Amino acid sequence: MKIQILGTGCPKCVKLTEAVKTAADALGLAYEIEKVTDVNKIMAYGVMMTPGLVVDGEVKLVGKVPTVDELKKILAK
Repeated sequence: MKIQILGTGCPKCVKLTEAVKTAADALGLAYEIEKVTDVNKIMAYGVMMTPGLVVDGEVKLVGKVPTVDELKKILAK
């Protein structure tokens, strides 16, 4: 599973990265996390507010940091 965190490194982006790692580890997933900081690449996903969460090329979240439980539901699909 490829997980991308879209953002410029703001505190919310860091928090989302940590929460995603926690959720993915709890589910026992094999995953790779990539941080996308290039504004043009972020906009190419249609994301105008960060942080953004992309799982296997599909935008799942924009502009918020969900709970670990919410992330587990997103990642388990």
